Amino acid sequence: MKKFFLLLSFVLALRIAFGQIDPELLRKPLKDTSGLQLNMDAVYNRPFIQLGKLPVALGGYVEANYQYLSEDGVSEGHQFQMRRLTLFVSSSIAKRIKFLSEIEFEDGTKEINIEFASVDFEFAPLLNFRGGVVMNPIGGFNQNHDGPKWEFVDRPISATQMLPATWSNVGFGIFGKKYKKNWVYAYEAYLTNGFDESIISNSENKTFLPAAKENRDRFEESFNGSPLVTGKIAIKNSKIGEFGLSYMGGVYNKFKDDGLILDKKRRLSVFAVDFNATISKTKTFINGEWAWINLDIADTYTEQFGRKQQGGFIDIVQPIIKKPIFGFDKAVLNAAVRFEYVDWNKGSFKSTGHNIADHIISVVPAISWRPAGQTVVRLNYRCNWQSDLLGNPPSKLAGFQFGFSTYF
Repeated sequence: MKKFFLLLSFVLALRIAFGQIDPELLRKPLKDTSGLQLNMDAVYNRPFIQLGKLPVALGGYVEANYQYLSEDGVSEGHQFQMRRLTLFVSSSIAKRIKFLSEIEFEDGTKEINIEFASVDFEFAPLLNFRGGVVMNPIGGFNQNHDGPKWEFVDRPISATQMLPATWSNVGFGIFGKKYKKNWVYAYEAYLTNGFDESIISNSENKTFLPAAKENRDRFEESFNGSPLVTGKIAIKNSKIGEFGLSYMGGVYNKFKDDGLILDKKRRLSVFAVDFNATISKTKTFINGEWAWINLDIADTYTEQFGRKQQGGFIDIVQPIIKKPIFGFDKAVLNAAVRFEYVDWNKGSFKSTGHNIADHIISVVPAISWRPAGQTVVRLNYRCNWQSDLLGNPPSKLAGFQFGFSTYF
């Protein structure tokens, strides 16, 4: 809490200082104007404010919401939530050397996380080096997760309850891009610290990759001495859209301790595809990802721990009004819908041959208003149908969510 107030005081002091100087000294750092931005560019594709010729630029975003949800007729009533406050600090250390950090305060100050803090060394367009706390590029959402970019209050279930978004680790890697007319080709490859046995030994009593986020020691040491490998290739056409393929895998268990063999090496492998496109005629935006998880689990664990998982989402966003609204000259009103599916335990019971039904289906229609491109006000109606292991009639959750998110 003390660190939070110190950081908040620093930001407020900067704001006061900015209010006492010539606004012409404040400027936004130049961005790539090629129009071929990829999900991997999201960490830098944000609004920053820079003071004159100082090498440091600041930015961030905030999101808050109200919700009233009911599950099988039982509700916790009216809930107001301060989901997150995120601060960005970037710096051009020298020519072709850049630093960027992203610090997130979730649920007030219940959680404080360093989601990104790396130094980039630019050698050539196809060869750049990155080191520090990096966001593993699995799927599209983990890197491109900022609240103001989305028309939905909740983050995708598959990204946060199956995959561990947002998922960051300490490590090093390389990345690069190549432009050719209307196309851009890109890749990323990192070696980082990785997962631990909490993904199968957790309070959820099932295979649950997000449990590994509770291990803060991963920012200073590896659980088992084996690196996590993450790689991605992506291609984008300015008239079609972006398509990405990614992989994340490594040993997650403690297989050796002080030279004593405890178990064989047990691997986790994750494969994902992501895509986004805009239909030029209607300006309809389509965005989604799908992931598959394979896990080697000891036979001592029961079948409630999934060896295979899969899931994903697809968003469809349709602008319906583009004109001045309430004095905002570039306001846009969107209609949107999200379809989600996650199967936490893909397979069948050995004893009966019946399907293991630990899955969820979700549909979220939405209306969003963007008074400016960097701000969104959104109204969602969430409908979830979640089945247990035995395939009993699904529990039903439904309700309204209203909130906003904006860069600053």
